[in-house]
Amino acid sequence: MRKIASVGILVADVVAKPVSRYPERGVCVHVERMELHVGGCASNTGLALAKLGLPVCVVGRVGQDAFGDFLLNELQRQGVDTRGVRRTPTAGTSSTMVMVHPDGERSFIHHMGANAEFCPDDIDWAMLADCAIFHLAGAYLMPRMDGMPAAQVLQEAKRRGMITCLDTTWDASGQWMRLLQPCLPYLDYITPNYGEASMLTGETDPEKIADRLLAEGVGTAVIKMDARGCFVKNRAMAFHLPACSVEVVDMLGAGDCFTAGWLAGISMGWELRRTARLANAVGALCVSALGATTGVQPLKETLQFMARCCPE
Repeated sequence: MRKIASVGILVADVVAKPVSRYPERGVCVHVERMELHVGGCASNTGLALAKLGLPVCVVGRVGQDAFGDFLLNELQRQGVDTRGVRRTPTAGTSSTMVMVHPDGERSFIHHMGANAEFCPDDIDWAMLADCAIFHLAGAYLMPRMDGMPAAQVLQEAKRRGMITCLDTTWDASGQWMRLLQPCLPYLDYITPNYGEASMLTGETDPEKIADRLLAEGVGTAVIKMDARGCFVKNRAMAFHLPACSVEVVDMLGAGDCFTAGWLAGISMGWELRRTARLANAVGALCVSALGATTGVQPLKETLQFMARCCPE
């Protein structure tokens, strides 16, 4: 099986749980757990794919610091090809302080770090020659990549015969469609969450959201809807698939792991409804443990969970 390239933002997450309130100035609040985890869309998706047992390489930038060492060591320990990760002396590794609330929802304090330097020149196309899928992860958090540079990268990936996919983050700049529109004609798949997709298109109905994305040139729109599952539409079909039944511990990384499940199904040549069910399963396993990818299981165990807990 050919590799999947997960390209984009790489982040070290410092995760604390439970955080029910922020401390007042000068006050210390205690939590039950505080841990260091792999984070960031590209590294989360890449690590989840590796845990499923699929061949994957991760491409991005980290600093020459302890957080960068940690990310590379963890990815390599799980079998991820990290030759595409560049280390920069001019910025620290991107990092996020993640406060997990008692219900599993999260709040974040984020340092963009080395991700702000990531640009098209960092992609070694020769190294990606054996990749069948090119996934660009973390749109709106890569200022030197977002917009036309990302469109040109995706166009090049398609020229080289790769299937293309893109996942979004929240656009704090408020540019939304203006920034992403150049990319859409070069996407076989897009996997935003509902809130991001609604802001991107100006629509609130999942089918209308998908219609807008298809009209802009996307092949298949995959809308992640958290506890409501997912909605999938292309020019041949449309369907909603309910979420899997699972106890939520931490929602961190759920969308990235869902996307890993989606890419895994596509890589294995599955039809879209079965692919969506796998994506729901991987996302559900993610939220069953603290950390962005801790709960992800090998494919065999994931399929067993899917059979027990995930609606068809």
